[in-house]
Amino acid sequence: MEFKYDVIVIGAGHAGCEAAAAAANLGSKTCLITMDMNKIAQMSCNPAVGGIAKGQIVREIDALGGYMGLVTDRTAIQFRMLNRSKGPAMWSPRAQCDRGKFIWAWREILENIPNLHIWQDTVEELIIENGEVTGLITCWGVTFRAKCIVLTAGTFLNGLMHIGHKMLAGGRCAEPASYHLTESITRHGITAGRMKTGTPVRIDARSVHFDLMETQDGENDFHRFSFISEPRQLKQLQCWTCFTNEEVHEVLRSGLADSPLFNGQIQSIGPRYCPSIETKIVTFPDKPQHQLFLEPEGETTRELYLNGFSSSLPMDIQIEALKKIPCFRDLVIYRPGYAIEYDYFDPTQLKHTLESKVVKNLFFAGQVNGTTGYEEAGGQGIIAGINAHINCHGGEPFVLGRDEAYIGVLIDDLVTKGVDEPYRMFTSRAEYRILLRQDDADMRLTERAYQLGLVKQNRYDWLCRKREEINRIVEFAKTYSIKADKINDALESLGTARLTHGCKLIELISRPQITIENIAPHVPAFQHLLEQIEVRKDEIIEAAEVLIKYKGYIDRERMIADKIHRLESIRIKGKFDYMSLQSLSTEARQKLIKIDPETLAQASRIPGISPSDINVLLVLLGR
Repeated sequence: MEFKYDVIVIGAGHAGCEAAAAAANLGSKTCLITMDMNKIAQMSCNPAVGGIAKGQIVREIDALGGYMGLVTDRTAIQFRMLNRSKGPAMWSPRAQCDRGKFIWAWREILENIPNLHIWQDTVEELIIENGEVTGLITCWGVTFRAKCIVLTAGTFLNGLMHIGHKMLAGGRCAEPASYHLTESITRHGITAGRMKTGTPVRIDARSVHFDLMETQDGENDFHRFSFISEPRQLKQLQCWTCFTNEEVHEVLRSGLADSPLFNGQIQSIGPRYCPSIETKIVTFPDKPQHQLFLEPEGETTRELYLNGFSSSLPMDIQIEALKKIPCFRDLVIYRPGYAIEYDYFDPTQLKHTLESKVVKNLFFAGQVNGTTGYEEAGGQGIIAGINAHINCHGGEPFVLGRDEAYIGVLIDDLVTKGVDEPYRMFTSRAEYRILLRQDDADMRLTERAYQLGLVKQNRYDWLCRKREEINRIVEFAKTYSIKADKINDALESLGTARLTHGCKLIELISRPQITIENIAPHVPAFQHLLEQIEVRKDEIIEAAEVLIKYKGYIDRERMIADKIHRLESIRIKGKFDYMSLQSLSTEARQKLIKIDPETLAQASRIPGISPSDINVLLVLLGR
């Protein structure tokens, strides 16, 4: 073997898998290095993909030619579209997956990508020469050479697990930590820090009284994660919900003195929006109960995941507390919950391509950038893999704007604002969320991926066909005239006001009570048009309906985004000696020196940069 590659990806988690697949599919000779080939794309915490805003990211990965959506659909055991009671900007797909099948589905994909090799080993040191990464050395003493390296080490860098006073080195349960690699990076001027995350107890289903819980069923309609996958193949299962109570909280309080989070044993910051159960009872002392979700780990396994009960309390406290919940009175567990501390690197030292500003051709993606979540990791991974390939073979950097994708919002937040706690994506972080819906991720991104070469011809052809079908529906609705006397009885039956005079069909579909599906049977020409759609009819109709009903909001947000683009086009990198600009505030000078923004728009998003600071820069630019 010749250990020489274009791109090497360190770590085969969700970021690493997407990065390696993207680089290899674009034509780079790629190697994916992982400690354990049987744990590729392991879902370390909940075996679920998607959720609020996260589901949109997975749809974007799929639209770009990534694989997370395809693997999720192939291994899903429950699917739900969250936030259906709200507008389409908030709709977010989520799926519970079979943990074991998820791993093997990913491995099957990776092993069959041309240009992609997998090597089982642990990386101990990067080789950096003259400010540029050129290779690495593994614990087996193998030296690899590469033009670009993507680091996606997750929680493994100096990982330390906690259960009460018990501490154990590891990257996750039963897996070793990675040592020396952090130090081989920080000695070159890259800043590292520590973060913490956690995971709940795993429960034996045979010990649970399900009759004392509420069931939570999934949905079996046309919605899926991938725009090109087939219907879900596995048996669809139930989830369940229950609540903690004051007895549970009293037991948990009795163990706080032995909690690593409160006795000083853990110093690092954990995820604000996925707190441990002990953090919940301290933060919300007056709340009498907290909801828990019991979710299956697989299609056939008896192992269950208790969502909402993440903990690093001593094992006996965790078990005693749970037994105070009636459905768990005879509880048997597979393993307790635990917390884990790990190293991450300051993402403000990265470009928007996720390449380091300090070390050339070294990319960072996933939890090593201070994020939390499989979806955030996968989104970073595909962008890092694309740009690593571009660095090897030439081309313009591939960057997504804040109005193009949640992935663009995520990366811009990381490199512009940095992190002081594990970063999780929410719809509220995106100022253009009406433009970034889950239903149109392919319309936003697939053409860009096709131009890049990551999406192949057959998928692009399908996109064009889908766009034509949607446009055909919208144009028909705009131009087709409805007569009041022919439709009023139908409108009354649908619970909406009768017409006093004729109108265009689009005006009816815009009404809250009217959908394309319920009005079409009363408009024969429209029904005939819809019947001509042969493939993924429901998906196309939903997309067309969203465009019709929310046109005003979409157009307004696009107008605002276009205005902001004017600042995005004003490049300022390398044009100022910020320290000498006395007309800027001291904080502004310090922040601008640290971040060194590419554009004026990026500068405006840096915390501590005021509108007056932006005006100063505009004046100095002659604008």
